[in-house]
Amino acid sequence: MIKPHGAEYLQPLIVSNAAQNAALLATAERLPSLLVNSAAAANAVMLGAGYFTPLRGYHDRADTLSIADKMHTTDGLFWPVPCVNLTHAADGITPGARVALRDPNVDGNPVLAVQTVSKVEQLTAAELEHIAERVFGTVDRAHPGVATFLEQGSTLLAGPIQVLNYSYFERDFPETFRTATQIREEIVQHGWKNVVAFQTRNPMHRAHEELCKMAQAAVGADGVLIHMLLGKLKKGDIPADVRDAAIRKMVELYFPANTVMITGYGFDMLYAGPREAVLHAVFRQNAGCSHLIVGRDHAGVGSYYGPFDAQKIFDDQVPAGVLTIKIFEADNTAFSKKLGRVVMMRDAPDHAPEDFVQLSGTKVRDMLAAGQALPPEFARPEVAKILMHYYQNEG
Repeated sequence: MIKPHGAEYLQPLIVSNAAQNAALLATAERLPSLLVNSAAAANAVMLGAGYFTPLRGYHDRADTLSIADKMHTTDGLFWPVPCVNLTHAADGITPGARVALRDPNVDGNPVLAVQTVSKVEQLTAAELEHIAERVFGTVDRAHPGVATFLEQGSTLLAGPIQVLNYSYFERDFPETFRTATQIREEIVQHGWKNVVAFQTRNPMHRAHEELCKMAQAAVGADGVLIHMLLGKLKKGDIPADVRDAAIRKMVELYFPANTVMITGYGFDMLYAGPREAVLHAVFRQNAGCSHLIVGRDHAGVGSYYGPFDAQKIFDDQVPAGVLTIKIFEADNTAFSKKLGRVVMMRDAPDHAPEDFVQLSGTKVRDMLAAGQALPPEFARPEVAKILMHYYQNEG
């Protein structure tokens, strides 16, 4: 199986031994506490689950700026997005201190992890904007990722962490949340050699379904990992439980048996376009995947990125050899009225726009909210039914 990024073996930071976990939790209750923000909590979950191998904790100022500028740490490790614990105040926290990091997303704010603080540093407003511009390509606060980043505070707490649990993800998504370790183990159980990963924060329509099948055939993969984001999204995105139900129904009815793993990971969406696409590749390699589908406007939002910037970054800015995972570059997919099937639009140069069935996200939401059936060429009826129920009752 493909090796993890920057390491011979996966390096999850979860304290998995029950006795050691209980002892550390008891110690943590006596330590100074810090209620972290959701982004720092999500980073802790990803570190705990092995997805952020080989990181040992949160980056310091020098590494954060180096990653923003060059996509590698000061000691040369390739990494596309800084893993930080930013806060507005760190009163009484000094280098060398151990701090209990408390979860902002669970009632009662239980201890999520214990951090050994190596540095307490301040980022200037100019440095924060510079990091945002490099990572997100903009400092426009209308960009949801930029707004979230710039609201986290300017005090940077660096240092290694020990993770005690996976926040709300195991509880709320017991059938879907999986660590990188668990995914690797399941790949072995299936006997798969090559696995193509599909990233999604949205429900999957006919085009997504066929894209997975096209990619699997093109790269000769034994199976497909449908890997959905389970964390925080921007307003208007469909909740994870609804997406999960829709995707499971689609796979049950329209994919060959034993060819798909439906899983999810505990991270908040960054909407960082190209940089986030590279981060997606890093942690899919850590999960044991040989290929990642990178499609049109991958991890994008609004019009901040070009339609294929998330593919170009792998050619233009990712040094050869730093990643083992390969990228399957996908074009926009749509149902061809001429051919009677879903195609990648670049493979149909003789088609006019009216030869495709395409709907905007806004149009889809409006139709579902109004109880109107989506065209079967666009969405499987069983999937559309689940989405329609959501929009009519809660959306």
